[in-house]
Amino acid sequence: MKLYEIRDLLKADVLCNEEMLSMDTDSAFGCDLMSDVLALSKKETVLLTGLTNIQTIRTAEMLDIKCIIFVRNKRPDETIVEFAKENGMCLLATKYTMFTSCGILYSSGLKGVDME
Repeated sequence: MKLYEIRDLLKADVLCNEEMLSMDTDSAFGCDLMSDVLALSKKETVLLTGLTNIQTIRTAEMLDIKCIIFVRNKRPDETIVEFAKENGMCLLATKYTMFTSCGILYSSGLKGVDME
């Protein structure tokens, strides 16, 4: 699935790196615990979270995650957006809850990540 399809499905705003919307992904992971995110092994995963702090960007950076979707109308401040932009991450923001966002993506064909 292309990131622009995800943007459209979630009626999301692009916060930075709009040029990355043609990127493909095949899985998503919804979580607010960055320790659980660190257990991921798939780079192509899109991260859905309500956490808008710098640790979210740093965690994604360590795992080479290229797209973070902030749920529940959460928006990071401009410092965090700039840090993500510098690290080549596309940031999206949706009004939908985590549950609804994951459900929309799953029912549209995006798979979840198996925790091993």
